[in-house]
Amino acid sequence: MELYTNLRAGEKGAYLSIVTYIVLSIFKLTAGYLGNSEALRADGLNNTTDIIASVAVLIGLRISQRPPDDDHRYGHFRAETIASLIASFIMIYVGIEVLISAVKSMTNPVEVTPDILTIFVALISAVIMFGVYKYNYNLAERIKSTAVKAAAFDNRSDAFVSIGTAVGIVAAIIGFPIIDTITAFIIGIIIIKTAIDIFKEAVYLLTDGFDSKFLAKIRADIERMPQVREITEIRGRQHGGMMLIDITISVNPNLNVRRSHDISNKIEQHIQSLNSEAVTFVHIEPYDPKEMVISEDDYHF
Repeated sequence: MELYTNLRAGEKGAYLSIVTYIVLSIFKLTAGYLGNSEALRADGLNNTTDIIASVAVLIGLRISQRPPDDDHRYGHFRAETIASLIASFIMIYVGIEVLISAVKSMTNPVEVTPDILTIFVALISAVIMFGVYKYNYNLAERIKSTAVKAAAFDNRSDAFVSIGTAVGIVAAIIGFPIIDTITAFIIGIIIIKTAIDIFKEAVYLLTDGFDSKFLAKIRADIERMPQVREITEIRGRQHGGMMLIDITISVNPNLNVRRSHDISNKIEQHIQSLNSEAVTFVHIEPYDPKEMVISEDDYHF
């Protein structure tokens, strides 16, 4: 199944993020302490939590690849969404820690000028993280993975954070050391904001939120099929990378089973042409018991 192949491909993005964050966190924390930059230390601390978040995404992708069993008839695809949720909690915790540290530094300032080397560390980190973001975002779009996309947005946030860190360090070097601490505070806010966005997306999917415009498109297309007398109900929900669509339609009650089945197949094939990972369940009901005549439209496909 293509969906399982996509999940395995998504692991590459998770591994890339993990390795990059390990290297950058060591690089930033070391340079931050040796170069006396609180903003760079905060950025490095942020990357250490990104390691944990990326590991959570990787575990979620691994669990999602498990085949259906007696307790999970639809498979384990939502594990990657749960992984995104866990990652958001970790990020919120770290963001709060960074804010607390920054506030303490503001109330008890220490006049220390960061080393100029810390500027280059921040800028190099920004370039690397933007490259990782582009890779993971394109990968997420190709394999339709919410977890990898959440990781990509985290990567982009980290790139912007590193740019902000460089700006704060420059300001501190030219005579405004408080800017370095203020930048650390802003970094904490950015971390929390990114975490909240990931949290909202994960909760939306876990509570069966679905694109109403896509459902409206499906409804409009089916209503144009002459064999369909009425659409009684149409629902959708996301199950990891898989899209589940439930449709109840009414047809001529005098059609035989084969013709009714053909109508169902036509609807399923059309929806799959709109989204290759869509799995559609069509329930057929009789439209009107009084309708006795079968028209040519009922047989025309």
